[in-house]
This record gives sequence, structure tokens and C-alpha cells, in this order.
Amino acid sequence: MRHVFIVADDHPLFRGALKEILNSLPDGAEIVEAADFDEAARALEDNPEADLLLLDLAMPGTSGLSGLALLRADHPTVPIAIVSANEDTSVIARALDLGASGFIPKSSGFEEIRHAVQALLAGETYLPPDLVLDQGIDPELADLIERIKTLTPQQTRVLTMLGRGLLNKQIAYELGISEATIKAHVSAVLLKLGVDSRTQAVIRLSKLGLDPQRPLGG
Repeated sequence: MRHVFIVADDHPLFRGALKEILNSLPDGAEIVEAADFDEAARALEDNPEADLLLLDLAMPGTSGLSGLALLRADHPTVPIAIVSANEDTSVIARALDLGASGFIPKSSGFEEIRHAVQALLAGETYLPPDLVLDQGIDPELADLIERIKTLTPQQTRVLTMLGRGLLNKQIAYELGISEATIKAHVSAVLLKLGVDSRTQAVIRLSKLGLDPQRPLGG
């Protein structure tokens, strides 16, 4: 049975390398490419039964872990593996906490990436064998991650747009719903995050690495 993959990376050469690896798998591959976050989101909408999404952390349209949080909320059953040049163990740990199925460094060789994909297809969590994650986590950060997990997909969308500095009117336009509905979503988001204002929500996001001004991927 052919596997369906979504390869989301803004570098054509790296997408090409990943396609070559995926096409070498025994069962063959159907590959959907995405060069930015919006294309990745549409690819998932069009292929909700995809076997694996390989996601770069630093594509146009999103930064850091915000894209992961949104796609994970929208498509909880599709495995998502981060493929990045950023090997910061704290970023990797946060990605796993937010629902990533694994992490593949862009510095990995052909066979290593092939092995990683096969492990992910088998339902395993993949991390490089020499990677040691810091087991300690700040209690405030752990609390924030758990709070973000309680958000609905629409609330997650609203939260990422708050992080981009959009006003309620702009968010309503982008999502195609009323401004009154957005106000209700913002109130729910603030309540779930345990903050009193939009500014406090953005500050909390920056601690998780969702701040659009501090891109984490590569």
C-alpha cells in the first residue's frame, strides 16, 4: 500500500532530497509538497488521511512552534515529524510536548532519514540516537503547555493570530466569522491561559517559543 506523505519545507532542494528518500521506501510513496505554512495547512485539509507530515519549523507564514500547535489541533490523528536545522534540545522537547511524533535533523544522512520515516510509519516516536533531551522543565512552562492543549482548533487559530498582533476585526476577516464570535473566542482563550489581557497572552506565548518575532526553526 502506497503511503501518503506531505513534505512541508520552503527549500526546493531539501524537498527534492526528502522526495528521493520517500520514493525509495518499499511500498512507494504519494508525495504532496508545500512551500509555506498555508500550503501545508491546505495539503492536510485535502489529505486528512495522510500517513505522515514532515514539517519544517521555519516556513513563511508561521514561526517556531505556532504552526505545529495549529496543525496538531486541526488534525490530531496525522503524525507530524519536525525536520529542522535547529537542534536546540529545548525546542525539540517543546515540539514533542505539543504533539510532534519525532524530530529529524536536517544534517541527517539519507539512510538515517529513511530509518526515521520507517519508524514513524510504524507508530514509533523518533529522535536521533545521540540526542539527549533535558528532562527538567520549568513548572510555569509545563502549565502553559497543558493549557494550550485544552484549546479548541478555532481557539488555537485565534491565539496564533493574536500572537501576530492582529485585531479582532482582522481575525474575523481571515477566519470568515463575525467579530462578536472572535471576541467570545478571545475571552475563552484568555480564560484558558489564565491571563487577563491580549498582551499577557502574547507574553506567555513568547515563553513557549510561539512568538512570531523569535523564529526558532530552520
